[in-house]
Amino acid sequence: MTQEPVSLAHALASFSEQWSPRIVTAVNDYDVRVAKVEGEHVWHVHDHTDEFFLVLEGELHIALREPSGERTVVLPKGSVFTVPRGTEHKPNASVPTEILLFEPTGTLTVGDHHDEIPAHVDATTGHALT
Repeated sequence: MTQEPVSLAHALASFSEQWSPRIVTAVNDYDVRVAKVEGEHVWHVHDHTDEFFLVLEGELHIALREPSGERTVVLPKGSVFTVPRGTEHKPNASVPTEILLFEPTGTLTVGDHHDEIPAHVDATTGHALT
């Protein structure tokens, strides 16, 4: 990781792929990732880690399957939300949206268990910024 400041605007301008996060820095054993998203992701679950979302631009919806039933949280620009470990969830955005994610290094974007992965979703542990 670089020891120089990283502009999130420049980082986000450096790629166009949807649902394909870039690692902008690391904190201890966690990656800080940015991603451009639009459309639906995939139902998935992370067995051993929470997943933190910050909406930088646009609006993100996260469908959740919880013991009490299904619900959707709506995150407008500037909002944060943490999906607890073990909670099946499916992010989606009806408008172009930019997000920041905070999760342990090596965490797969499609979790430990997931539905079939559509072609527009990148199953990755994050890409380095170029």
